[in-house]
Amino acid sequence: MTAVADRVRDARAAKRRLRVAGAGTWLDAGRPVAASETLSLADDRGIVEYVPGDLTLTARAGTRLADIVAATGAEGQWLPLDPWGGDAGTLGATLSTATAGPHAYSMGLPRDVVLGMEFVSGAGDVIQAGGRVVKNVAGFDLTRMMIGSWGTLGVITEATVRLRARPERTASLAIAVSSTHAALNDIATKLRALPFAALASEIVNGRLASLLGLGEQAVLIARVGGNEKSVQAQLEALRGLGDAREADESVWTALRTAAPQHASVWRWSQLPSLFGETWNAADRATRALGSSGVMMHGSPMRGVARVIATDTSKVNDAELTRAAANFSGTVNIESLPSSAWAHLGFTIASDPLSHSLRRTFNPGGTLNAGILGADE
Repeated sequence: MTAVADRVRDARAAKRRLRVAGAGTWLDAGRPVAASETLSLADDRGIVEYVPGDLTLTARAGTRLADIVAATGAEGQWLPLDPWGGDAGTLGATLSTATAGPHAYSMGLPRDVVLGMEFVSGAGDVIQAGGRVVKNVAGFDLTRMMIGSWGTLGVITEATVRLRARPERTASLAIAVSSTHAALNDIATKLRALPFAALASEIVNGRLASLLGLGEQAVLIARVGGNEKSVQAQLEALRGLGDAREADESVWTALRTAAPQHASVWRWSQLPSLFGETWNAADRATRALGSSGVMMHGSPMRGVARVIATDTSKVNDAELTRAAANFSGTVNIESLPSSAWAHLGFTIASDPLSHSLRRTFNPGGTLNAGILGADE
């Protein structure tokens, strides 16, 4: 923490800009950063405190998620952070990017999981927010402010997360679905009407289903958990949604790591009740990229569709950009090779609040300048 603060202060005094990084697995995410040096947290790792009885864990920002998963799994507990990209990434990067995986609907988003954190502002000040126990909410707004700020407000150096008890048993089904907007809206409605919330539920297109070993057609993958009796009852209810077959539990790791390095990943979202329209809008927009190179999956419960284009030479197609601009919901670019950003043609909206926060916590734009596409 002291070393990080000193590095930031030195850079600010010398008017040098720093690129904040963890394990480096998400360096294609966000817009290109205008920085001459990298501030890596990769070696600032380790679990500081773990209290199984309180379901809380505190770790340094450079701690790999895999290390936390191993430690909590030994106690029958679960870290409710399973971001896209797998467990090779760090805790700090997952929080900074607010990356949510397939269990986000049932387990919560990163902002729901974090109880407190320590971070170094762009001015080199060490700030403590929140705490290490559930009842401590002092500084909670500062904690949530940092999540999803992409390192533009400060460098997260330590965080305390809330854990969950691991279910006695988990099981998954793959259910055949039609990809028409009416059918997808119908399956989303039926999922919400069930007397339980699945641990995870993702629609995957035929291309991705094939990669996951689930056939050639679009399927709904659903995961449930609980004791044996509960799991059997939930599986029986899910089988009522369509032609279903068991899926190996490893499918969730395969799904999280499906996007190859340097792929272009776009995220489309609007109200969950319009999931069918969201899916079809993203599908139509990406047809120009060629069906053989595009994988899609999405959460009907969250209203999010995620497009993975493996042929990055075509991601700048005018039709894709135009469709994104005309979409009535929100389109976010999760990752994109840096050379492609200049050709997209998106305009940057002015946001007085976020600009004010950056001026306060990151004066001079020392940290991650330009990663959110805004003037620093």
